[in-house]
Amino acid sequence: MTAQATASTDAILHQPILGSRRFSNILWASVSAIGGVGFLLAGLSSYFHTNFLIVSDTSAIQFIPQGAALTFYGIAGTLLSAYLWFVISLNVGGGYNEFNKNTGMVTIFRHGFVGKNRVINFQYPLADVLSVRAEIKEGLNPRRVLYLRVKNKGDIPLNRVGEPIPLAELENQGAELARFLTIPLEGL
Repeated sequence: MTAQATASTDAILHQPILGSRRFSNILWASVSAIGGVGFLLAGLSSYFHTNFLIVSDTSAIQFIPQGAALTFYGIAGTLLSAYLWFVISLNVGGGYNEFNKNTGMVTIFRHGFVGKNRVINFQYPLADVLSVRAEIKEGLNPRRVLYLRVKNKGDIPLNRVGEPIPLAELENQGAELARFLTIPLEGL
């Protein structure tokens, strides 16, 4: 959810949420695919005594113990890569927040994993929204999250999980949302 990506009109505030289709996830999926397939081919080359790798000579590798370890790590890396590409293709965590004064509703929509909870869609009346709360925790595991406090529902996170957003951006998003909904901003 970035300031440039937030589109607002007089009556509708629409905030897109970036899910698992981030550059870092695509980078790690690619790196683990290349590494996993490379290790797997090196391990299989040592077992079949045939060089399956073009970029390296694997004739000096014995299958027990080096080839077996390479095969194991190759399978693990390939499975990790397959999982990451699966999550990226589903765009897990992606969606939007929409605050609509015309209909008087707040919609929080996210994509999930395959199954009965694939689509997460919460809708609340604007009258039930009490405040916007910012949680800022610094340290080894920093956490910067905006929450929507809804009557009888608790706090609902509004921004993406994973990379903490810059403090200035968090303040701007919280202030913009509180101003739009004319509710208090807590935690700053």
